[in-house]
Amino acid sequence: MTGDFQQQQQQQQAMGPLSTNHGGHELFDVHEVLGAMIGGLNQCILLRDHVQDPELLSIMDKQYAFMLDEYNITVEAYKTGHDPQHPTRSYNMQTGNDFKYGISPGEPKKPMQAANELDDATIAGFLLSIHKAGAKGKTAAALETCNPVLRRVLQDSVPNCIEMAYEISIYQNKKGDYQVAQLAGPDMQAMLNMYGQGQMAKNMPN
Repeated sequence: MTGDFQQQQQQQQAMGPLSTNHGGHELFDVHEVLGAMIGGLNQCILLRDHVQDPELLSIMDKQYAFMLDEYNITVEAYKTGHDPQHPTRSYNMQTGNDFKYGISPGEPKKPMQAANELDDATIAGFLLSIHKAGAKGKTAAALETCNPVLRRVLQDSVPNCIEMAYEISIYQNKKGDYQVAQLAGPDMQAMLNMYGQGQMAKNMPN
């Protein structure tokens, strides 16, 4: 335990002094974000050995490494209020973005009754939930954050949560676990044609 504390002290010294450029609401919101990030990373560790599909395992491993890096730079910005070791990176999917549309009848979804029911579909669902919660939590926290560096780290992370969620949803769609309903043709066209281009208001400067 003493070694862990000394290691934390050394890391803190390397990052610099703690920042006081934070509002109270900001600290509470980012505290929630960091806790959720830890929860997501821990879920990946707990679930990894249960993954059967090599494609899902590859996605999980890539996303875990990216999420861990984002967690570390967010902690650094949170504690110091200064630029972290590197800016927020952009997550890039390695899969296509084609969705199969339509609903196919199947067994109703319901909660598991035993741990041995855990399968790849359930694990992918966990990953999707991690990223959706991350996008919402980081957006809410960024809107309350006063520190400009921490705000930028949070807001730049939101598109990465969305991208990782999108990657998982494409995987689920391909496996038939994420079905996408569409409106009938006339209804879709009516919705798409419901809006037109805006013109500059006369009392606004060009």
